[in-house]
Amino acid sequence: MLTMDIATQTFEILRQPGRKHLTQVDFKPVLRELLATHPGLEFLRSTPEFQDRYAETVIYRIFYHINRSGNGHLTLRELKRGNLIAALQHADEEEDINKVLRYFSYEHFYVIYCKFWELDTDHDFFIDRENLIRFGNHALTYRIVDRIFSQAPRKFTSEVEGKMGYEDFVYFMLSEEDKSSEPSLEYWFKCIDLDGNGVLTPNEMQFFYEEQLHRMKCMAQEPVLFEDILCQIFDMIAPEREDYITLQDLKGCKLSGNVFNILFNLNKFMAFETRDPFMIRQEREDPTLTEWDRFAHREYIRLSMEEDVEDASNGSAEVWDESLEAPF
Repeated sequence: MLTMDIATQTFEILRQPGRKHLTQVDFKPVLRELLATHPGLEFLRSTPEFQDRYAETVIYRIFYHINRSGNGHLTLRELKRGNLIAALQHADEEEDINKVLRYFSYEHFYVIYCKFWELDTDHDFFIDRENLIRFGNHALTYRIVDRIFSQAPRKFTSEVEGKMGYEDFVYFMLSEEDKSSEPSLEYWFKCIDLDGNGVLTPNEMQFFYEEQLHRMKCMAQEPVLFEDILCQIFDMIAPEREDYITLQDLKGCKLSGNVFNILFNLNKFMAFETRDPFMIRQEREDPTLTEWDRFAHREYIRLSMEEDVEDASNGSAEVWDESLEAPF
């Protein structure tokens, strides 16, 4: 073992005998140990329910980014290509767990879990179409939500007809809030590629954009015609072929995420059209942060402020059971 590199050592220690891959279960001992010993997670020790949710979320995030085949079997090659080892070492050295932005940040977990809890109105730990439509202040179109529930981008693990589980939601939310990452581009590409032939055609894009156009008219905003949008998309991506866009085309362009916002997220499309100067400044200030990092930071501050307002008015929030009060 001593002659192996750290990634191989980690892989050999965690994997089950006779297996050539790691599964989500194999990471549970690592998370148990982290929760038991990390000073930045000490405050969770009195809330085992939260510990479990935190551990699950971290493992889902690891597999979302590193298990590129998406089959739940994480290979040594995938482990070496990913940044998990560096993140583990960072968590080992850093006392403030929220500074470990890759996978382990408690704030990131809290933002994901709060969002899920908010949408899961009956708290059965499942989300249906109507729940998901409310995501991001009704930002998404019905057509894209239907595609998600058709399980085009990813087969649900919930095993309940017409319902998305927590793991499915984590994959969706990470994809929705950071469309610059490769897993996200693959997720949304599968949604728009209606016939599954590996290319996005103008017809497929128009199918999704039609609903955006309708929403603009309903909101009395000046509609942007599809012909103009199509030119904008092709100019932005500069694909190899003039009649369709491939996943490789998208991966080779920094602005690809905007294509998906144009097609099915009206709020983000409008923000892109108006080139929000606040967002541009934020990006320039710290280019090492991902879209997800910036979103999670903003959202965590918003949630903290809501908690403070509720505390000040002595109104106990319905969101959290008293025993699950979130520590800030």
